[in-house]
Amino acid sequence: MPNLTPQGVLADLQPIFREALNEDNLIITRRSSAINTPNWDSLAHIELIEMVERHFKVHFGLSELQNFREVGDLVDLVVAQENKR
Repeated sequence: MPNLTPQGVLADLQPIFREALNEDNLIITRRSSAINTPNWDSLAHIELIEMVERHFKVHFGLSELQNFREVGDLVDLVVAQENKR
């Protein structure tokens, strides 16, 4: 079961980002974004969202995804989803 603290979510996202972006040595932080992260294009973005939803067993609405600019935003979305349960 995933650790749903902000730090735990960030740690769980690390292998997801590495797989989706095909970057074995990638290190993500809350400030990582498509602008500063290799291979993070629009197709990878869609794959990332799908993989995150599957891993954490959550679903993001369009309005939530529109505010997703950095990994920290995604971490906060996952934590907020858990708090809604």
